[in-house]
Amino acid sequence: MRKVLVLFFLGTTSLFAQIEWEVITIEKPKNTSYPSEQVEPSIAICPKDTSRIVAGTVLEGYYYSKDGGRTWRSKKIKSKYGVYGDPVLIFDTTGRVYYFHLSNYPKTSWLDRIVCQSSSRICGGFNQGTFPKPNGKVQDKHWAVVDRKTNHIYLTWTQFDAYDSPLKEDSSLIVFSKSTDQGKTWTDPKVISYYSGDCRDDDNTVEGAVPAIGANGEIYVAWAGPKGLVFQCSKDQGKTWFKKEKIIDKIYNGWVIDIPGMNRANGLPVLKTDLSKGKYHGTIYLNWCDQKNGDDDTDVWLIKSTDGGRTWSNRIKVNQDTVKAHQFFTWMSVDQSTGYLYFVYYDRRNSKGSIATDVYLSVSSDGGETFEDFCLTEKAFYPIQGTFFGDYLNIDAAKNKIIAIWPEMMSNGEIKLQVANIYNKESK
Repeated sequence: MRKVLVLFFLGTTSLFAQIEWEVITIEKPKNTSYPSEQVEPSIAICPKDTSRIVAGTVLEGYYYSKDGGRTWRSKKIKSKYGVYGDPVLIFDTTGRVYYFHLSNYPKTSWLDRIVCQSSSRICGGFNQGTFPKPNGKVQDKHWAVVDRKTNHIYLTWTQFDAYDSPLKEDSSLIVFSKSTDQGKTWTDPKVISYYSGDCRDDDNTVEGAVPAIGANGEIYVAWAGPKGLVFQCSKDQGKTWFKKEKIIDKIYNGWVIDIPGMNRANGLPVLKTDLSKGKYHGTIYLNWCDQKNGDDDTDVWLIKSTDGGRTWSNRIKVNQDTVKAHQFFTWMSVDQSTGYLYFVYYDRRNSKGSIATDVYLSVSSDGGETFEDFCLTEKAFYPIQGTFFGDYLNIDAAKNKIIAIWPEMMSNGEIKLQVANIYNKESK
C-alpha cells in the first residue's frame, strides 16, 4: 500500500489544490490458470453509493469493494455461456451491477455472443447472463453505457464475418443493441457503420466502438478504422442513425501501435460526455493515442465537440511532458458532479529511452484546455516482451471519488492488478 500527497498551483492563480492517492494491490481470484489474468481491467463506481466499487479483468476476474476501494474481494465470474474476457462493468441508477464479457459457449461457436450478467448485490449472485441474438459470426470488443434518466443500457461492438480472415469478402462492422428492462432482453443487433473494415484485427478493421449519452438523451458512438476516428449519433434511442458515420480525425500510424517491450498496443478511442450542471455541460470528449509526433513518441490526445458532434476542436495533447516518449493505453472519465476530466495511461517520460513504464494521471478542470500530470507509481516497472498486457487501462469518477486501475509487472515477471484511490480536494 502506497500513499502520496501532491500539492500544486493551478496556473498563476492563488487557487491551491490537492491531489491525494493511495495505491493498493488486488489479489487475483483463486484457482485461476491464465497467466495474464489481471489485464484489460474495467472499473465502475456505484453512483448511488460511491463506497461500492466493482472491477473485472481478463479472463474471468471479478473484484468488489464495499469501503470505497480500501479493501477488495476477488472471485471468478461464471456463466453457462462461458466467460472469455473483455470485461465491461457498469452500474445503473438503482445500484444494479452489470458485467459484460465475451463468450466461449461450448454448444455453439467461439465468441458468437456478448454476454451480460447482472446482480443487485456487488458481492455476487450474478445471473447466467443474457445477450443480443447471435447470428453465428464473431462478436468482439464491446462497450456499454447506461442512460441515467431512463436506465436504458446501450451496447456497441465489432462483428467479424470471420475473425482474422484475409479474404476481401469478409468484413468487420459496428453493431448496436439496447435493453430497456435492466438487461433481461435485448433488441436485435443493428449495424450502425456505413464504412466496413477487414477482419484482421488491425489498422483496417473497424474496432473500439464506445457509446456515450448526450445531454438530451442522444446516443453517441465513436470508433477507429481505415477512415480514422469516426462518430455516429442517434437522437431517438437507437432507432435511426446517421446514414454515414462522420469522419472526425486521422489516426497517425494507425490504431495498432508498436510500443517496445509490449506484446501489443492500440490507440482505440474513449468517448465521454459532460452531463454535469457546470460550464461544460453537453460537451463531448474523444480521447485516444497515436503517433502524430513520430513512431518514437506516442501521445495521448483529446478532441471535443460543443455542438453535438457536428464540429470538433483541434487535437489537444493530454500528457504534458516535453520529451520524445511513449504514452499509451489511455482511458478517460468525467466526474458528472464537477465536470473534471481524469485520464490514466502508461508513460515512459522518465525512462531515458528504456522500457521502464510508469502510470500517470492527468486532470483537467477547464474542459480539456489545460492539464496537470501526476505519476501514480512509486517505481517504474519493466514489461517482458511477449507477455500479454491487454489493450487498455481504466478509470472512473463519481461525486469526487476517482479510482484508476491497471496491470503492473512485478520483478518476478508476475502481473499484479493495482488500483489508485484518488481524491481531488480542490474540486469539492
